[in-house]
Amino acid sequence: MKKIIYPDKAEWADMLRRPVLHTETLRDTVKEVLDRVKSEGDRAVIEYEERFDKVKLDALAVTEAEMAEAEKDVPIELKAAIMLAQKNIHAFHAAQRFEGKKVQTVPGVTCWQKAVAIEKVGLYIPGGTAPLFSTVLMLATPAQIAGCKEIVLCTPPDKAGKIHPAILYAAKLAGVNKIFKAGGVQAIGAMAYGTESVPKVYKIFGPGNQYVTAAKQQVSLCDVAIDMPAGPSEVEVLADETANPVFVAADLLSQAEHGVDSQAMLVTTSEKLMEEVEYEVQRQLALLSRWEIAEKSLANSKLILVKDMDEAIALTNEYAPEHLIIETRDYEEQAERIVNAGSVFLGSLSPESAGDYASGTNHTLPTNGYAKAYGGVGLDSFIRKITFQEITREGIEIIGPAIEVMGANEQLSAHKNAVTVRLKAK
Repeated sequence: MKKIIYPDKAEWADMLRRPVLHTETLRDTVKEVLDRVKSEGDRAVIEYEERFDKVKLDALAVTEAEMAEAEKDVPIELKAAIMLAQKNIHAFHAAQRFEGKKVQTVPGVTCWQKAVAIEKVGLYIPGGTAPLFSTVLMLATPAQIAGCKEIVLCTPPDKAGKIHPAILYAAKLAGVNKIFKAGGVQAIGAMAYGTESVPKVYKIFGPGNQYVTAAKQQVSLCDVAIDMPAGPSEVEVLADETANPVFVAADLLSQAEHGVDSQAMLVTTSEKLMEEVEYEVQRQLALLSRWEIAEKSLANSKLILVKDMDEAIALTNEYAPEHLIIETRDYEEQAERIVNAGSVFLGSLSPESAGDYASGTNHTLPTNGYAKAYGGVGLDSFIRKITFQEITREGIEIIGPAIEVMGANEQLSAHKNAVTVRLKAK
C-alpha cells in the first residue's frame, strides 16, 4: 500500500482517484452482444454462454429438479447462516415500509402518495471467483417485501452447466420466481429486452465486472431502469491512535480480496497506527486463500496520515467511500459529521463484512464517489410512489384563480381554461 504523509489539499483529487473503469473502450463489444440478444433471443444468449463462460447449454432456465438437488447439497451450517442473514435483512428492510399520509394543503384540496411495487425486476448475481449468494439475499429480500410480482435472477453457470447450490438455496428462500443460467452482457440484455425464456423486466439490480457495468449503462439509456452506477468495491477505515491495528488490517484486506480493482484506504491521525497497520496487512495477507487477488488490489490502496480529525473528516467526505469504518475514541461524534458514504460501521467490533452478510443492512452500495448523490439499495429501490389528489368545489375556488394567473403568464391558455370552465360551472 502506498503511504502518504500529511498531503496538501491540492493533492486530494489525485490521491483519492479510484482504479479507472474504461467502459468506453468496451462500448462496441457490449453493443454487439446486446444487439444480438435483442434480435435473436435465447439462441444468442446460449451462444455467448459457450463463448464467454465455456459452457454448452441446452436451455437457460433452472429446473425444479436442479433446485431440489441444490437444497440437498447445501451444508446444514451454511443453511442456518443464510437463514439468519435473511431474517435480519428482512427485519431491517421491512421497517422501511412507506406509510403515505393524506395532506390537506388548503381546504378542499387533498394530496397523498401510494407506494406501488415495481412489477418485474431483474437481479444479476456475478459468478466469477466467488459465489455471491449473499447478494441474492440483499436484492431478492427487499423485492419480496415490496411485493414485486416477478423476481427474475440471472447468474452464470460453471463449466458443467451448474449454478452454485447456495445461490439457488438463497434464491428460493428469498422468493425469486425464475432463475436463468446466463452471465455477463448477455444476461443484462436478456433481462432488458426479454427472450423466449427470460422475461423482460422493468429494472435491473446487481453488481458485475466492467462489461456488466457498461451493459447496464447502455440499456438504461432507453430500455430499462437500473439500480445505480457501480464500480469496483472499496472501503475506508477512519482511525485514531485507539484503533486496533489487527482489526484495521483485517478490514482493509476483507475488501481487497473482492477483486484486483478493489480499493482499501486508511485515513488516520496516528503515525504509529499507520506503521502497525502496514505491518499487519503484510502479515495477514500471507494467510489468505485469495492473497494474489488481494495483493494486486493493495497496489490501488493507500495509507494516509493527516494532521487532525477535522482534516480526516473533510477528506472522507470528499472521497465518499462505499464502506466506511470509524474506529476512533469518539466514533459516534465523528459519525455525525459524515455526509458522504454508502454504509458506515461504528466502533472496533463492527467489521464491514457484517454488512456484507448478516447484520441486516444492504451491501448493494454506490461506489466510485457516487455516494455523494446516491444511497444504497433499500426497499424504496423496488417501489414507485404514485401521487393522488382530490379537489372539491371549495378547493378549486381557493386555488383556481392562482392557476389561471400562472397559466396565462406561461402563455398556456388551455391550462388556464381547464380551471376557468370549472369555476364557471356553478
